[in-house]
Amino acid sequence: MKKIFSFFAIFLFVASAASAETKEFTIIIKDHKFSPEITEIPVDEKVRLIIDNQDATPEEFESHSLLREKIISGNSKGIVYVGPLKAGEYEFFGEFNEDSAQGKIIAK
Repeated sequence: MKKIFSFFAIFLFVASAASAETKEFTIIIKDHKFSPEITEIPVDEKVRLIIDNQDATPEEFESHSLLREKIISGNSKGIVYVGPLKAGEYEFFGEFNEDSAQGKIIAK
């Protein structure tokens, strides 16, 4: 009986850990632009943004409303965690190409 209970307890722990995984969203930088320009994320959840810089030059992911900034080297990826966020819109931009690299996170 103890073996069954132990197995069941381990199963519940693993299942709950899997369901609590942080959701990931990928934002690509190419030709000094973010794609997609708008990324929708769930409200009140911490999420992981994978910033995939496909340009040869570095770019800085920056957001005043998210209080985040991170330099992503050329042809590399970086991770930025955000949230949990209240419902709303949160703008971000590329510090090194601000005229073209614009985007927005929408939490809903």
